[in-house]
Amino acid sequence: MSSTMKVVNTKSELIELLEEAKKTGKTVGFVPTMGALHEGHISLLTECKRHCDVSVLSIFVNPTQFNDPADLERYPRTPEKDFSLLEDNGCNIVFYPSVEEIYPEQDTRKFDFGYIESIMEGAKRPGHFNGVAQVVSKLFYIVKPDKAFFGMKDFQQIAVIKKMVEILKMPIEIVECPIIREKSGLALSSRNKLLSDEHKKNAPHIHSILKKATNLATEIPTSELKEFIKKEIDKNSYLETEYVEIVDAETLRVITEPYPETKTVVCVAVYAGKIRLIDNIAINPSNAQH
Repeated sequence: MSSTMKVVNTKSELIELLEEAKKTGKTVGFVPTMGALHEGHISLLTECKRHCDVSVLSIFVNPTQFNDPADLERYPRTPEKDFSLLEDNGCNIVFYPSVEEIYPEQDTRKFDFGYIESIMEGAKRPGHFNGVAQVVSKLFYIVKPDKAFFGMKDFQQIAVIKKMVEILKMPIEIVECPIIREKSGLALSSRNKLLSDEHKKNAPHIHSILKKATNLATEIPTSELKEFIKKEIDKNSYLETEYVEIVDAETLRVITEPYPETKTVVCVAVYAGKIRLIDNIAINPSNAQH
């Protein structure tokens, strides 16, 4: 690829560009995003460039994964700023399609992810993961990447995408990348742009309680640990916990007693005003990169 970044709006142009690159034996890495980019996305792009010859990043706010129309409306969109950030960070191709380009007709596919979509985000946002699978599979069919890169903040989403790749028998490696945080500890998210100053100031409380929980994990039963996390987060009047779940990192099975040797992750969703934030942390040392 030439060093100048290309912004592409159509599937046909993107496919043509990538076929040329693949003919010369180049590997393709892919980072799907909904834009409003931040350092977390750039860390995914950096990993992508480290592993693959050609980096492709998509910016597409996918309507089928929003179960609340107001949330879709509110989602931040900053394409010009995103393009300039990507150019500065050496991205090769940006795919910036319209809704019509991705969904020339309605996508009626229904995926069955079984248990992993029945808890946490799946339970609270019905249809959300089906929408994620619709758009990511469409993007995968277009880009046909060797590897695709996802951030661990969306912990459950990664499990869903791995399952989707398995169901559709796609020869794509899903690469998990660590959560990137602000100095305050707040997990980077495009939604952080929507927080009021006061909520932004108080949101790091979520991560500080999760860190405390890791120290208590071996001392108290899971039911008490969940109660502790919820109570401590909710002590902050700017925050309201929607759920706390403690799950097996591989299967997402809810962990009851006692802590197994397997990798275990605490996942939370918390409202800061109207804005919903998610975060997670590993609670045993074998998986402490969170």
